[in-house]
Amino acid sequence: MNFISRKPWDPSLHKLTEESVYRNRTQHRRDFLASLGHGSIGLMASSLLIGCNEHKPDQKKLKAAADIQIPKASKAAYPAERNQAFTYGRDETVQEQAAIYTNFYEFSTSKQTYLYVDGFTPTPWEVKVDGLCDKPMTFDLDDLHSRFPLEERAYRHRCVETWAMCVPWTGFPLQALLKQVEPEPGAKYVQFETFNRPTEAQNIADSSFPWPYTEGLTIEEAMNDLTFLTTGIYGEPLPRQHGAPIRIVLPWKYGFKSIKSIVRITLTAKKPDTFWNVVNPREYGFEANVDPGVPHPRWSQSEEWMLGTRERFPTVKYNGYGDYVAKLYG
Repeated sequence: MNFISRKPWDPSLHKLTEESVYRNRTQHRRDFLASLGHGSIGLMASSLLIGCNEHKPDQKKLKAAADIQIPKASKAAYPAERNQAFTYGRDETVQEQAAIYTNFYEFSTSKQTYLYVDGFTPTPWEVKVDGLCDKPMTFDLDDLHSRFPLEERAYRHRCVETWAMCVPWTGFPLQALLKQVEPEPGAKYVQFETFNRPTEAQNIADSSFPWPYTEGLTIEEAMNDLTFLTTGIYGEPLPRQHGAPIRIVLPWKYGFKSIKSIVRITLTAKKPDTFWNVVNPREYGFEANVDPGVPHPRWSQSEEWMLGTRERFPTVKYNGYGDYVAKLYG
């Protein structure tokens, strides 16, 4: 009989284990992993089909997670005008469903990360942009909201775990910011780094993971018009569990590429290390394009299911954005 050793990023884990078990601070993460034991392939597959569990939202926690004290002038930028060039092609995900089912491993290995972000302070905030560029800069929230015209885009989002959602993100193309710093010809990649505050996000204290969270793109991917530096969702500033106050959204890639709560963007000549590729290179490659023809080593990517409705759809290569990005991979 074949068995699979479960890891904290496995979608089945979140259904089978209570949060109180694996958030016990007296137990090291490696002890936790050993205590989980093994489960059959069939059990893992059935949990994937279950999708989001019957979680009753904690309205007080949801409100607190969304209570971001950004500057008044910045807050006035929401809601931004919708860019009509982008449509879902299916129903929009209910806002609450998107808010209660997220990945943010700095805070929790469960999906209900909104329950654990209370101590996170996303303001004030700065993003340093450096590396191979002629004009390195540091942008605060006022800069990000005043120097770059915000727009709303209806993007589909696809997780490597096979769940999907359709949500309206607010932000601006990353290329607009990169052009400000004037990349040098030798800049071939862009590395992103998130915050590193163990006192505000307890999982960062676990040294078995390579914190801080990092991600990377080729310079061509970063300069693509779809690559969205995002400051809001559903016409409001980003709640903490969605990556406040600023994150990347890449609608043609699996969601683990969409790094949250960014503090640094570095242009480099060398392909950067990325968090999940370091943790498990066999399962989480650098490219990470949505592709139904390339299965995850432990499950198929041929279908996806929608948060809330659990409706299933055939997965489309590049998540349906091939007209924008297929040329990058000729």
